[in-house]
Amino acid sequence: MIIGVISDTHIPAGAKKLPGSIFKYFKGVDLIIHAGDLISMSVLDDLRQITAKVEAVAGNMDPAEVRALLPVKKMINANGKKIAVIHGWGPPGGMKERVWTEIKQDRPDIVIFGHTHKPENTMDHGVLFLNPGSPTDKEFATGNSIAILKIEKNGMKAEIIKL
Repeated sequence: MIIGVISDTHIPAGAKKLPGSIFKYFKGVDLIIHAGDLISMSVLDDLRQITAKVEAVAGNMDPAEVRALLPVKKMINANGKKIAVIHGWGPPGGMKERVWTEIKQDRPDIVIFGHTHKPENTMDHGVLFLNPGSPTDKEFATGNSIAILKIEKNGMKAEIIKL
């Protein structure tokens, strides 16, 4: 299973639309996961042009109408792996630890989060922590990015893609 992972699109505040390269990198994915701060629900409509299977959570910058439609935390089962999706909150430092405290009782195999705009692809607590960064904003990062997550019978692997 191949999953496109994206977060912190901030559309239309950070950019007017998704960068075109996302459509190239996500072509053929089985699922897209958005880890919050969409700002506009139209982002999900754009992602559904790539695949009908799109999952998302709300982030701290999402307006009330988006937060009314999306949960702040979501558990997804994908090819035998349990994925926790949560945006994150507070200062960038210590984000992984705050997120882990919030979701560890769910015993996920993978934690997808956002908020920091800084990509991360690390193993900790026996869990894959994946933050795709932001495709439209560089506030806390040196560049824009997304991620691809591959879940196979013999394991899982994530890759950060710099745009």
